[in-house]
Amino acid sequence: MPSELARYDAVARGIHWLIAALALIIVSLGLAIPEAPRNTASRDLLMLLHRSVGLLILLVMLLRMVWRLRHRPPPLPPTMMRIEVALAHATHWGLYLIFLAMPLSGYVNAAAAGHSVSFFGLFSIPPLLPENQKLSQFAVAVHLVGQFVVYGLVAAHVAAALMHRLIRRDEVWGRMLPVRR
Repeated sequence: MPSELARYDAVARGIHWLIAALALIIVSLGLAIPEAPRNTASRDLLMLLHRSVGLLILLVMLLRMVWRLRHRPPPLPPTMMRIEVALAHATHWGLYLIFLAMPLSGYVNAAAAGHSVSFFGLFSIPPLLPENQKLSQFAVAVHLVGQFVVYGLVAAHVAAALMHRLIRRDEVWGRMLPVRR
């Protein structure tokens, strides 16, 4: 297990695992929406929850970015090759971008269609864009393609973590674990 200096701090680890949990929830909701009959209370509830969790991901990602700018991550081990370091950084920044782009494209879709977005029924964010069907359709396309980018980046991230744990058996695996063994 890595030393405390080689690990991310507790806040970064907490945010990481919160986003992982929210990502599982939102993907599950997103996959359930097309299966729900149109114009039903169950579909409306799925949409409310999907949009609300999306807004929550956006807020947590913004918090994560602020935290990251003020708290440097622990250095990667010197045993990693340059290409591995470059791929790790590219994957992390790709995850940051996609977890910002997905909620934003979801909001743009709703706003450009003239709809407000409710946050768990507590309050609504009004459409801050003029109604524009082409923009709404473009945002839907970005959102639909973006889901596959999420799947690919998350799969690469998890595969790399497992590679460090099962093959390399180095300290990279433990840097983001929520607790020590």
